[in-house]
Amino acid sequence: MKIKKILIANRGEIALRIIRTCQDMGIKTVALCPLEGEESNFLETRLADEYYFLEKEGSSGYLDQKRIIEIAKKAKADTIHPGYGFLAENWKFAKSCRKNKIEFIGPHFKTLKKLEDKIEAKKIARKIGIPTLQQVRAQ
Repeated sequence: MKIKKILIANRGEIALRIIRTCQDMGIKTVALCPLEGEESNFLETRLADEYYFLEKEGSSGYLDQKRIIEIAKKAKADTIHPGYGFLAENWKFAKSCRKNKIEFIGPHFKTLKKLEDKIEAKKIARKIGIPTLQQVRAQ
């Protein structure tokens, strides 16, 4: 799949890095901004090809999965890059992207679901030979 437009569901330095990379690759970008009138406070709104308002004050809008999907559809973004943090690790969000025919840039939702349980994640890591903290301390 050739990516044409990415909605960046994050802000600050991570959004700027994604925008710069996309510009180098010829990919259009969509930035998010909490509220109308705040766009001058966010460098990513000036550097992205377009931006939309989350319509929520502060950082809470960046966790509004339904609104982010809605904006991605409106912007005709074929992918969503969650940056890092809560959305990047949220299997329900990744699944919702897939359900809405939007590519999630990150692990498959089934993988994220397995890794949600940290004890299960450690078991998986050990099974495939990745050292865990407990194993490193024992050495």
